[in-house]
Amino acid sequence: MGAPVTLTKEYKIGDMVATREAYGQALLDLGAVNPEVVVLDADLSGSTQTKHFAKAYPERFFNMGIAENNMMGVAAGLARMGKVPFASSFAMFAAGRAWEFVRNSIAHNHLAVRVCATHAGLTVGEDGASHQIIEDVALMRVIPTMTVIVPADATEAYQVINTVAELDSPSYVRLGRAKVPVVFGPEYKFEIGKVSVIEEGTDISLIACGVMVWKAMEAAKILKAKGHSVELINCASIKPIDVKGIVKTANKTGRVITLEEHNIIGGLGDAVASVLMENCDQKIKFKRMGVEDKFGQSGDGMKLLEHYGLGEENIAKEAEKLLS
Repeated sequence: MGAPVTLTKEYKIGDMVATREAYGQALLDLGAVNPEVVVLDADLSGSTQTKHFAKAYPERFFNMGIAENNMMGVAAGLARMGKVPFASSFAMFAAGRAWEFVRNSIAHNHLAVRVCATHAGLTVGEDGASHQIIEDVALMRVIPTMTVIVPADATEAYQVINTVAELDSPSYVRLGRAKVPVVFGPEYKFEIGKVSVIEEGTDISLIACGVMVWKAMEAAKILKAKGHSVELINCASIKPIDVKGIVKTANKTGRVITLEEHNIIGGLGDAVASVLMENCDQKIKFKRMGVEDKFGQSGDGMKLLEHYGLGEENIAKEAEKLLS
């Protein structure tokens, strides 16, 4: 599943790069090797970073205007004709406004459209609650046959785009506005349906996706300084989810916290909870950490994570409760 990935641009661990930037770079590189790749955007190419593809391959770029529903319908038609379409907009519009068209025009017809949505979650920041969609993973998860992926950093996002280009089914990739630290080097290899173990531990498992992978790593430093052994798990593939990998870490530590920049209802936490309930024989101490059924608000993205309890200090505090 997915073609071999060779990074033409290496991202240095610790550099601050938004996953949407890696998306733009990956599209540009794909365009050079696959003439069937086409890109559609809803008048936001500067923000979604599809502008680079548009400049290099104008005959394969389609600005659909502020008409996301129509964009998804056109993308479905292009997929039917054998093209490899990527449809981009803000996550609020791609997953929210255009949901019916993604469901009926794309997924119901088994068409391989890659819906790549930027500006998801609280870290949209000053754009406020109207744009800070915290429901998109839930909305996409419930659509039959839809693959749902939330990359942690630029390295993973670049590889994800190369991978979904080879899928013969619909996919949703959640990308961010904010610059976040690169946590994976070029040796990292993304695989759909698999978690990656960042660090092994025995006391508690932190399972995270997206920007929260970085936050989990920071929280783990705090916990390790207090003598706790932390297993760090990156779960970018929300659907399909790695049942074996999640059960393995849960049985190993007996304690699991999920971390997501999303409503705790319907996202990574619920997906992991279902896996644990159906597959673990032993009792697992478990907590979901995310946005607790509230809307966002305008403010600095990183400060909003703190405000909603998703800073590393609070993560460590909640982990210690389970450890006690």
